[in-house]
Amino acid sequence: MPPTRSHLRGAVAAHLERRPAGREALEELLTALDAGSDPVGPTDPARPTALAGRITCSAVVVDRHRRVLHVRHRPGGSLLLPGGRVGPDDRTLLAAALRAVHEQAGIPPAALCRTAEYPDVPVDIAVHTEQAGPTGSEPARRHYDFRMVLHLVEETTDTPPAPGGAPEAEWLPFDEVGPPALRAGLLESGLDGRAEPVNASALIHDGAGRYLLHLRDHTPDIREPGAWALLGGGRERQETSLEDTVRRKLREEAGLETSALEPFAVEHAAGAEGTTVPVQVFATRWNGDPGSLTLTEGVMLAWHDLRTVPRLRLSPSTLALIRRHAAEHGPEHGSEHGPEHGSEPVRAGSASAPVPHIVGVHLYLERDGEVLLGLRHPDSAYAGATHHFLAGHCEQESAVGALVREAQEEAGLVIDPADVDLVHLVHVRDQPGAPPRMQLVFRARRWRGEPRLREPDRCVSWNWWPLDALPEPIVPYARAALEGIRAGRPYTELGWDGPGVAR
Repeated sequence: MPPTRSHLRGAVAAHLERRPAGREALEELLTALDAGSDPVGPTDPARPTALAGRITCSAVVVDRHRRVLHVRHRPGGSLLLPGGRVGPDDRTLLAAALRAVHEQAGIPPAALCRTAEYPDVPVDIAVHTEQAGPTGSEPARRHYDFRMVLHLVEETTDTPPAPGGAPEAEWLPFDEVGPPALRAGLLESGLDGRAEPVNASALIHDGAGRYLLHLRDHTPDIREPGAWALLGGGRERQETSLEDTVRRKLREEAGLETSALEPFAVEHAAGAEGTTVPVQVFATRWNGDPGSLTLTEGVMLAWHDLRTVPRLRLSPSTLALIRRHAAEHGPEHGSEHGPEHGSEPVRAGSASAPVPHIVGVHLYLERDGEVLLGLRHPDSAYAGATHHFLAGHCEQESAVGALVREAQEEAGLVIDPADVDLVHLVHVRDQPGAPPRMQLVFRARRWRGEPRLREPDRCVSWNWWPLDALPEPIVPYARAALEGIRAGRPYTELGWDGPGVAR
């Protein structure tokens, strides 16, 4: 199936976000794309009859010397980017570009990877007007060439010999690339041909030789369908780091929060289009119950040790990662036969297995006998459609610094750290096996600004509520903290064995 109208529309929109000056040249294409809806049905959007224009795709393959792959289709002919018409089996523009590189230069998709700068965004969309036919039977029409950037996975730029009759390949420096707009864009870009990670995943272990793996859905539109894999995914444009990416994916896919995330390795995984995907793998320790997590993607989460991992269906690179981590960090240095001399393995929750606590900061604002609470977005990974403090997690910063930052980011409030006091602490475990949390509640005596919705994907409203008439529903430990503050208590325990403790 060829690319859908929405796929083409998304590529154009993403390109114009970076190069808004090109909107006028693409206005006719945008109008044609907006006139239809998906599924396109029998009308192929890559055909001239569908969009009153012709859609092609070229590959801009960049090596580590900042050179671009070109092909010469006949002796003495012009050097051109690999490319051509989008075929009926090209599900995406990237698929069309990969096919062209393979057919015209002999480079298979597995030898290529997407770029961090242009993962799904054309670096250029060239627009040409094709002349009308000599008899007037074929009207003049536009030709739109989407130029997709790719990098080589390995450092070599030696191209394998192409089949007989295939074009010869050459590499040209950026300043010798023919199309002026493309040449200018490449010279201004930070593209250097290095295969940088664009995805992130978490290698979660319990410190006792077990690894948390995710069984994927067995559907054709995902990477490694039906296989066991690490939790993780692709970086979104607004994220400033791959650590942000993996934290978001852990929250979205499993409602899981972890404390420390340490870069461990870069895995080369197989992408959906046959490319190689460099994945930054972060190692983190957690020893909870997978059944207590809220799984939103895939079939299940489960612990596996080195005796069972080799028998699972999972990629060789993931198996190698687990074995490497176990050899470097696991008990008994990664023995696949368990502890020696009959010693007992360390169990989750035992005194021998330190458990890192997640530290949260919460803002207590009181005005005229009312407290500020936010209503969380219904799709929030934690406490959707529930009232809560303005809150966040401590990162590489002090607790008061985290509070000041969260107040500005979430509600546009400016708070001086000198105006902040700790008024309550809740030591909470939401459910058996869940990671323990230290929830710090700070009162701000003064602040500047009125609460505004700065993150509408997380919070849908800010309101002031009387302390004796709190809204429902409300996060249980937030209610406990408010009750403790009113009673003058500094500390509460919730969710541990036995009755809760309030002191």
